[in-house]
Amino acid sequence: MKNPNGYGSVVKLSGNRRKPFAVRKTIGWNEKGHPIYLTIGYAPTREEGNIMLALYNNDPWDVDAAKITLEGLWNLFKEKRLSKLGDGTQGSLKSAFKHTKKYWDMKYKDIKSFHMQDCIDNCGHGYSTQWSIKNLFGHLDKFALELDVINKSYAQLTTAESIPETSKVPFTEEEIKTLWEHEDDEWVDSILIFLYSGFRISELLNMKLTDIDLEIGTFQGGTKTNAGKNRIIPIHSKILHLVEKRVQESQVYLFEFNGKKLSSYIYYKIWDKIMEKYQMNHTPHECRHTFRSRLDSVGANKKCIDMLMGHKSKDVGERVYTHKTIQELKYAIELITG
Repeated sequence: MKNPNGYGSVVKLSGNRRKPFAVRKTIGWNEKGHPIYLTIGYAPTREEGNIMLALYNNDPWDVDAAKITLEGLWNLFKEKRLSKLGDGTQGSLKSAFKHTKKYWDMKYKDIKSFHMQDCIDNCGHGYSTQWSIKNLFGHLDKFALELDVINKSYAQLTTAESIPETSKVPFTEEEIKTLWEHEDDEWVDSILIFLYSGFRISELLNMKLTDIDLEIGTFQGGTKTNAGKNRIIPIHSKILHLVEKRVQESQVYLFEFNGKKLSSYIYYKIWDKIMEKYQMNHTPHECRHTFRSRLDSVGANKKCIDMLMGHKSKDVGERVYTHKTIQELKYAIELITG
């Protein structure tokens, strides 16, 4: 009798083995469409294998704690836990797992902090990837504790390169000129849109096409504070053609990746490549700092600067955007001519 879909199976292995029947369950599919198996255990007879499979399905968390490997635990974690995390965290953990390949076949109960630290120290990347690996082991340890695979978390004993302290350094006029010279290069337009709008990274990545009015020439978005939520930002004339192009190419969001909403995790990867290519050293938030500094430098109205930045101002009062207000904001933003 055929087992129900997703129940698992008992298969006989080749060769002369003491326990020739493998009890396994399909938990996913690889890039080539081949099944990824979670091996539950091995049995001397098919009957005992079916009993083992029945017990597992009755209590699927009762894995063989003594035998489950790092890769096996990861596959089970992907099935049971990963989808409940945010898109950015999922991408980060998947990338981090690739840096643990050296220990994929090792029983997870035998993995100690120095094994984890080895993956972190020798990943060949900076603090961002190192912290992703540390975070991965933190998630796996917590999951392994739930399954009684381990009784102590070693991930908390690991260290990663410190996140560098950043003093906000604005883009120079020369750097902005360089970006304009390469505006047709992939994703450079995103930096220019940041530089001429003052939005935070989360605000622009969450911006939908419905938040953009090309006829009036405005963005509407913003988060974090009452003064910053749903603020209206005129689209600077220098970036209007870049925004129009993005609107034409996108489906739902201003910035999309492979037809889907662009996550901050992927965007930081894109950002790092652009910074390296043009020999610059900035964070996305420094676009916002640059925007504010340039408005100050050209003598823009202080009330308008507060409204554009989403900062609370004693002089602003009720944040009602009349046609006159939008024109005032447009005048202020167009003072930036470079």
